[in-house]
Amino acid sequence: MANRDGLGIVNVIEIFKADKARRIPDYIKERTDNFEKRTGKVMSTFHQNILGTPAIFTLDPKNVQAVLATQFKDFGLGELRNKVFSPLLGDGIFSSDGRQWEHSRALLRPQFVREQVSDLDLEEEHVQNMFRCLPVNSDGWTSVSDVQKLFFRLTIDSATEFLFGESVNSQLAGLPGYRMKVGADADQFATSFDLAQAQIGQSLRLGEKYWLKQNSTFKQHCKNCHDFIDSYVHSALSGKKTTKTTPSGKQRYVFLDAVAESTRDPLFLRHQMISILLAGRDTTASLLSFAFLELSRQPHVFRKLREVILDEFGTYRNPKEITFAKLKSCTYLQWFLNEALRLYPVVPIDGRRALKDTTLPTGGGPDGRSPVYVRKGMQVDYCVYVIHRRKDLWGPDADEFRPERWDGRRVGWEYLPFNGGPRICIGQQFALTEAGYVIVRALQRFDAIEGVGNSWEPVEKGGVGYVRHWLTLTSCPADGVKVRLREAKE
Repeated sequence: MANRDGLGIVNVIEIFKADKARRIPDYIKERTDNFEKRTGKVMSTFHQNILGTPAIFTLDPKNVQAVLATQFKDFGLGELRNKVFSPLLGDGIFSSDGRQWEHSRALLRPQFVREQVSDLDLEEEHVQNMFRCLPVNSDGWTSVSDVQKLFFRLTIDSATEFLFGESVNSQLAGLPGYRMKVGADADQFATSFDLAQAQIGQSLRLGEKYWLKQNSTFKQHCKNCHDFIDSYVHSALSGKKTTKTTPSGKQRYVFLDAVAESTRDPLFLRHQMISILLAGRDTTASLLSFAFLELSRQPHVFRKLREVILDEFGTYRNPKEITFAKLKSCTYLQWFLNEALRLYPVVPIDGRRALKDTTLPTGGGPDGRSPVYVRKGMQVDYCVYVIHRRKDLWGPDADEFRPERWDGRRVGWEYLPFNGGPRICIGQQFALTEAGYVIVRALQRFDAIEGVGNSWEPVEKGGVGYVRHWLTLTSCPADGVKVRLREAKE
């Protein structure tokens, strides 16, 4: 379907209006749904203009598979995206192509072996710190809390300990009497990290005019982030090692120290660490936030998931062993995580640039089944959020949260929570393991959840009637996840 919006100015205006309303993923879905209602056809691939720059947008799994896997060498992140990302991420793994990307991945991938991502003793300490921020009142319930804030603090605490050997312990910052060595720096980093990512997200929507959003404030936020990361890099390069040990007596694994054994380049280390920290913090925090959003809306899912957790992992006070393998083999927990990632993919929109003249396998011609020509330099974007909700792929209840749909289901390229192909997320097991562990411990401790005053409530209850998305390089609920929880009586 060709878009006739001249220079694409209307496109940009509409996308920024949707961004202001925090509903870009739903705006894209509404466009495709309206087309289908008018024509009776699925709108899977179409041309669009962004301020005069032609691009292709696809919602077809076959085309996404071609871009990410079968025609991988025909596409890359592209010079534009790398320019947009580089002020914050430099030449890190998420902002480089070709040999530079291959070098980064070769160094980083071995650090995500199962032995490292399955160390849950480290995670328990940070979960306990989160519970300290959720005190239970005399009636057995916690006060209303925005658990999304707690999840972002928990994941930056665990990610910094995994990466740098020292947690910033941001969760403890608000507790009375606790003095933090790097608390102010950590808070400034988290704020600047969020705002820099937001500016990058807006820059991407302007295409070649990305520089309009990269002002002096943006550059200062990037500098704040670099200063924070550099302090750890300098420490690693000076030869300082962690003195922490595992329960078995081994020296605690530190990601930065391991990578620093292969390179002494401080800029390379900065760029890789800030990239992995972005993924390590935001991916898991987003997944947990959307998971608890649905738990607060689906009491029957909460009850069933908690029943399974108690059966397989015991109670909060008397837990059975919780391991990487047991989390992965807990079927209903995995269905639940899969469904959360289906309805709320952490990266709902992504894209690649054609590195040569090439084609997409489908979407062209009168019937939409012929190949589509893609000239060198053309942007090809895809929306995982919409693909995950296509009724022709997922059934008439595609917009509903139903973990049972995963019973016996085998998925292909219609399910892409962690991307696919050679650039598939190397830390996906880290994110799933951490999220699974947090959910298990939380549902062991609390036996009921209530959402309170959230924006997705119906209009008659004071909400806006839909889930608003804060979309930067990743996505999370725009207004937090406000709940209260009831402590279980054992």
